[in-house]
Amino acid sequence: MEDSYQQYDEKQAQSRATWITHIIEYAQVFLLAFIIYFVVDYAILARVRVEEVSMRPTIMPGDRALVSKLAYRFNDPERGEVVVFHSPTEKADYIKRVIGIPGDTIEINDGVVRVNGLVLDEPYLAESPRYAGNWTVPEDSLFVLGDNRNQSSDSHEWGYIPDYSIIGKAFMVYWPPSEIKVLQHTFQVMIK
Repeated sequence: MEDSYQQYDEKQAQSRATWITHIIEYAQVFLLAFIIYFVVDYAILARVRVEEVSMRPTIMPGDRALVSKLAYRFNDPERGEVVVFHSPTEKADYIKRVIGIPGDTIEINDGVVRVNGLVLDEPYLAESPRYAGNWTVPEDSLFVLGDNRNQSSDSHEWGYIPDYSIIGKAFMVYWPPSEIKVLQHTFQVMIK
């Protein structure tokens, strides 16, 4: 009888050890997943929720987009790309389209945007801009505009954004499911 109690105790101890081992393994998996999630979230990808109408119709209010934080570690932003950056005027992040890079001359007049004298073909616009101005983009800066030109606080109001304020390149709308799409980063000019 004593042998059966001893065997029972050994089986219980073995069962407890197995159970504890499983708990430790699960905790390690969850900890690793947690670490990977935050490393990816902090260093590689950002998720943004668009609150304003400034990028309509490309990105609608309430849409959520993925942003590559690595896009500009090895390459400079290019005209036509959609970027997320820290606002130069308030504590907020903005999402806009790059229109001018360092050295570019931007002219907006009669609803037409010209970059270095060439008319920009912008099929993504909500409507043509109803404002005018001329800008020359300085070094280490970008000139950005919203696709909804007349309802966007952007470079035509507050000037250029410095390179260091860029968070990354928006490349995809992932929410809501009916609006999932890869963002087009087109920049086409028409000779005029």
